[in-house]
Amino acid sequence: MGSHHQVLIIGGGTAGIMVASQLIRQKKVKDIAIIEPSDTHYYQPAWTLVAAGTYDFAKTAKPMGSIIPKGATWIKDKATGFDPENNRVHTETKGDITYDYLVVAPGLAYDFSLVPGLGEAMDKGVVCSTYTDSRHAWDVIKNFKGGTALFTQPTTPIKCGGAPQKIMYLAESYFRKTGVRKNMEVVFATSGTKIFGIKRIADTLMKVVDRKDINLRFYHKLVEVDAEKQIAWYELGKDIAPGTCVVKSGDDAKPLDETFQYNYKDVKVTIEGNRYGIHYDMLHTAPPSVAPTFVSESSLVNEVGWVDVDKQTMQHTKYPNIFSLGDVSSLPTAKTGAAVRKQAPVVVENIDLLIKENKIGTKAYNGYSSCPLVTDYGKMVLAEFDYDNKFTPDPKLKQMLVFDSTKEHWRLWLLKKYGLPYLYWNKMMKGKNV
Repeated sequence: MGSHHQVLIIGGGTAGIMVASQLIRQKKVKDIAIIEPSDTHYYQPAWTLVAAGTYDFAKTAKPMGSIIPKGATWIKDKATGFDPENNRVHTETKGDITYDYLVVAPGLAYDFSLVPGLGEAMDKGVVCSTYTDSRHAWDVIKNFKGGTALFTQPTTPIKCGGAPQKIMYLAESYFRKTGVRKNMEVVFATSGTKIFGIKRIADTLMKVVDRKDINLRFYHKLVEVDAEKQIAWYELGKDIAPGTCVVKSGDDAKPLDETFQYNYKDVKVTIEGNRYGIHYDMLHTAPPSVAPTFVSESSLVNEVGWVDVDKQTMQHTKYPNIFSLGDVSSLPTAKTGAAVRKQAPVVVENIDLLIKENKIGTKAYNGYSSCPLVTDYGKMVLAEFDYDNKFTPDPKLKQMLVFDSTKEHWRLWLLKKYGLPYLYWNKMMKGKNV
């Protein structure tokens, strides 16, 4: 039942579709196949807005068949393994598929075993995530009546590291609008040491945190969720001594009470040995994310489980006819669709030159990614950066009369809610330059 294709792509998400569309539209490659089991393609960046009650979930989804570019073969199946020495991919039902060139872009998988209890709790009751069920997240937020609203994230890489903050800022605004805010605390607990890696963006976000009176806790590694008792358990980072709690970056570490329960601004904490648990009345988090098993257990990955590629060319370090981009690649940058927007043209150029001239080109990916940080209904900050965490704003923002995207701006909100979805469906997915 197997078949052969000149270019074989694993994954019908943003990365896979962009590469296929550009190869067909711009390079006129004739024989491309995409292995993708899903019936639906989602525009996931809008899920934060869905969870804030300001975007229609139905508009984030389109049938996969309508997204697969004309001229590409859709292999509706799951990839299960690789035989790179023989240019072969194993599938669940359709046998082995061989290729001349392979693009590995299946997206992330969730491994709830990394945070015991979270898998059983996720998307049930008051535990929610914009990543897994944005509609349930909206139900949790709009039905919240008071107490502690805890926003947190695992230590693994996640899609768009800023997403757990974005929904928190929007939720806080909703709580204030509905009169619930005076009866509650908003807590953001993260294993990181700062609110954002770029200082100019971090300075703005810290002002947002102060304005919204958010209880901000760094060095917090989420290790377990007890849904029955509604406790999220943490271990403090290695730089924090037991018995202390960093509440805000730059603050002195504040000693924990020697009793079993510690209250900071009415947030109840229970201490057990070297762990302590934050009691929540609502919990939002991102699921612990890893490469799918068929990728992480293959010979394609590096020591930490990501497809091992050159960070500028995205060509595999061992197999020159294999490329990877997007979430499962080893590229040391944020896992976002914005990053893929800059990665895809480099992969397309290199594959096209390999086909025609048996060499790769001079195009190089500089690590560009962006994180649209929604800070309120009608306000957004746009963080754009490269491998060196250098702030690299798009010059075209000036055409929108946005001259400093490190500051909150209503025009950036319009870009997030209307402009980016339009560009995604009508440009990126169609193989057009963006």
